[in-house]
Amino acid sequence: MTFLAIDVGNTRLKWAQYASPQPGAVPLAHGAVFLETIDDLADGPWKALPPPSSMLGCVVAGEGVKRRVEEQIEEIWDLEPSWVVSTREACGVINGYDHPNRLGVDRWVAMIGARHRVLAQGRPRPALVVMVGTAVTVDALDVSGRFLGGLILPGFGLMLRALEMGTAGLKAPTGEAVDFPTNTSDALMSGGADALAGAVERMTRRLQAHAGEPPALIMSGGAAVKLAPITELHFETVDTLVFDGLLQLQSHRLAL
Repeated sequence: MTFLAIDVGNTRLKWAQYASPQPGAVPLAHGAVFLETIDDLADGPWKALPPPSSMLGCVVAGEGVKRRVEEQIEEIWDLEPSWVVSTREACGVINGYDHPNRLGVDRWVAMIGARHRVLAQGRPRPALVVMVGTAVTVDALDVSGRFLGGLILPGFGLMLRALEMGTAGLKAPTGEAVDFPTNTSDALMSGGADALAGAVERMTRRLQAHAGEPPALIMSGGAAVKLAPITELHFETVDTLVFDGLLQLQSHRLAL
């Protein structure tokens, strides 16, 4: 009863195989590839995997990329791909988006993973879910598990490339985030870092005021390591947050 979870982002495809399709299942293998190389999955990292009994994934990279992943799955296993779509409610999380189906599916799955992670820690709490990748999202859940709304910002790379393209003489930096930058590379890196950290800190204050208590701050995504050192808030980094949500969703689907 092995289970394959797939998260197709804007830049990379992340995957993990679990011993069973349920929360807390033992991970057996995992990996990540850039989207340019997904056509080699069947002859590469997936070739040695035992055939999964089921698969569930989320994809934000578009229909063309999704079809390429499906072709790899169909080539190596006799398995019908299944993909999450954002809905009005799932696994105890309520989708408060104006048009629930337009909420980015990776955000939706990550919030489901975060909600159940908070509940497993003892009691319901509000939560702020920060996904740091090509784009950065900052999403608020209240104590009942309702998605209140969230922010979308450009990630580090997009910010720096925009400055490089739109400003004469500025090049993508190799600098560091420091308190008082005294060179252009540090100034660029510090500006981007402070913009992202400031968005997280402002949303944290808003959610605390709304909920009447400090929220759990959960951070994930391939570039989370860049943001983690610069926010002054207490947070938990969870690399598997989307996979945790996929396990919750698959377990719920099988129970119906």
